[in-house]
Amino acid sequence: MTSLADIRVIDAATLFAGPSAAMMLGDFGADVIKIEHPRRGDPSRGHGAAKDGVGLWWKSLSRNKRAAAVDLSRAEGQEILRRLARESDVLVENFRPGTLERWGLAPDDLLALNPRLIVARMTGFGQVGPMARQPGFGTLAEAMSGFAAMTGQPDGPPTLPPLALADGIAGLAMSYAIMVALHARERTGRGQVVDMAIIEPILGLLGPQMTAYKALGVVPRRTGNRSSSNAPRNTYRTRDGRWLAVSTSAQTIAERVVTLVGRPDLVEQPWFSSGAGRVRHVEELDEAVGSWIAERDAEEVIARFEEAQAAIAPIYDVKDIAEDAQYQALNTFVELPDEELGTVTVQNVLFRLSETPGEVRWAGRALGRDTDEVLGELDYTPEQIKQLREDGVIA
Repeated sequence: MTSLADIRVIDAATLFAGPSAAMMLGDFGADVIKIEHPRRGDPSRGHGAAKDGVGLWWKSLSRNKRAAAVDLSRAEGQEILRRLARESDVLVENFRPGTLERWGLAPDDLLALNPRLIVARMTGFGQVGPMARQPGFGTLAEAMSGFAAMTGQPDGPPTLPPLALADGIAGLAMSYAIMVALHARERTGRGQVVDMAIIEPILGLLGPQMTAYKALGVVPRRTGNRSSSNAPRNTYRTRDGRWLAVSTSAQTIAERVVTLVGRPDLVEQPWFSSGAGRVRHVEELDEAVGSWIAERDAEEVIARFEEAQAAIAPIYDVKDIAEDAQYQALNTFVELPDEELGTVTVQNVLFRLSETPGEVRWAGRALGRDTDEVLGELDYTPEQIKQLREDGVIA
């Protein structure tokens, strides 16, 4: 048994945030139907590395989804979506505000067809406000949230992440929002509209920056790998050229670290008793920890930290991740048979449930691979499906 086996999701979103939310629902058993344009497909098919012309990001992002290719700008395609909406629990979409309304597929229209439907709307800037109709991507959220302003070296430029960070955070938030709406439906019997702006969820992960600004006028500054809340916290290079990350968010860990590196006297200093106090003496703390680590090889440093029950981790690249025993023990990655590539490796579900575990059943499929099956379930005849394909409505 899987947790969401009784839930059907229409994934009509593109690129990363909305499709990520649908992917997470599919990981726990939801029947996710991915709707793509029959000629262009989802742009994420062309993002990142490819093997034999097949996008690998797509393989992970669209796992556990049935692939149907439908042109929603055509009247016949809009009718297909209406039929799907009648039989579904969730619609995830990220069209620019006003697009669904122009097609006669506004949330009110869809809820009239199926009052239990959850219409999950993911856009860059939300459905209202002066920027609502502007194109929005995760990069803009990373810029507008304050993330880029506080990321990078103190004397360097604002720094954007080399990945779809804001999209991923918004995807997690949307999957949570959908589950909240589904739970509410059990009490009210009614669906509802979820309005999520990608610029908002990332704010919550940056700490109480607005709270501190309104209360104290504090504007976060770039600190490199250091923390503005506690010290020592940095990356340090070992004698054999490895980089290690040290965290001392807990007071007891900070005490263990400085004792390990031969500076137990620091624990007795009045300023050492709080993270804020230690930040004011970050140069002295970094010198103590960094010089001790620099005199030793990584293997010895990690072993000594573990003996002291202090927090340390190596800086990994993907090759290190693939070989790491902890990830292997958690079964963090799974290898799947694949119709296009033979086999493909993707990350496993994000958490383990003891009674209703999730599962990655298949990787992202070829464009339109399941169109006939999906339309057949909506009572389209083989002749109708053939005509829709000849007319370019489906693929």
